[in-house]
Amino acid sequence: MHNIFGPILRCCPRSTFRILLCAAPFALLNFAQAAEVTVEKTEAGADIKIDGKMFTRYVIKSNTKPIVYPLMSPDEQMLNRAYPVEKVATETDKKFLDHPHHRSLWFTHGNVNGIDFWTEVPPKSDGARIGQTVHRKFVEAKSGSPASIITENDWLAPEGRRQLKDRRHLLFGVDGDQRYIDFRITLIASDGDVKFGETKEGSFGVRVANSIAVDSKQGGQIVASSGQTDAAAWGVSCPWVDYHGPVGGKTEGIAILNHPSSFRYPTYWHVRTYGLFAANVFGRNEFTKGKQPKSDFVLPEGKTIEFAYRVILHAGDEKQAKIAEAFAKYEKEKLPD
Repeated sequence: MHNIFGPILRCCPRSTFRILLCAAPFALLNFAQAAEVTVEKTEAGADIKIDGKMFTRYVIKSNTKPIVYPLMSPDEQMLNRAYPVEKVATETDKKFLDHPHHRSLWFTHGNVNGIDFWTEVPPKSDGARIGQTVHRKFVEAKSGSPASIITENDWLAPEGRRQLKDRRHLLFGVDGDQRYIDFRITLIASDGDVKFGETKEGSFGVRVANSIAVDSKQGGQIVASSGQTDAAAWGVSCPWVDYHGPVGGKTEGIAILNHPSSFRYPTYWHVRTYGLFAANVFGRNEFTKGKQPKSDFVLPEGKTIEFAYRVILHAGDEKQAKIAEAFAKYEKEKLPD
């Protein structure tokens, strides 16, 4: 101990030294007590808990796709809409019980080789072919700080033919008084060329709690990093967007950050005042109302593209949560292989 505190003893009064010496064990204890994030595989997927309390679940099949559900804030408020995964007493306004394919947090796209992986049940007159994303295996399910899940999935046409594969790497962690999910997905043209067609219906999506939605008129707000708010934020291209509002008597929110390494960064935002919150690089023509060319993209057989996002669950609005500062940190991070 003398070797550690000797320099302090020589330069500080004895009374000050005693205070530092008494406080040191508690400071070391607090430093050591990082949140414990655990992953437990289940028949339905995997449960992710923080210090023994539910954070979220990785659900391997929710109708046509894997999802992440629920999204629990640090004070245990659910920041996503529960419908249609489950019925909850707080969701009574029928105007928000729309779009059953908006399931908490997910990744799909509405036009892949002409197949719709976004909409689960199209209008009968639409004639669309509905695909599904099928979980194949967990490559990794590991507790830690952060916890990690890696999965492999197949995107199947209605008749069962595989269109492509994906590999998802999700990290679940705590940063101060916030929780985060890092979501990286690599799309692999495993079975021939893959065409991602122009449509606003995609791709990385979250459906916020009904009380947060701007249209609930309870104080919800959308804020884009480029300055647009609410309805004006739809279709903009920028690095991040925050969606916050009242939940359980407090203002809480969800921010989605797009990493610079992500394909076609910065993304366009398919974010709606009724509660949809999605990032989509394949809807440029629709988002700009025809001012920009179509964003069709053909991924050659054997090639890959990768998308990377950080989802932050936070208290307060985007300023109180310091989302701009969080992005400044995130954009400098080198993502692991």
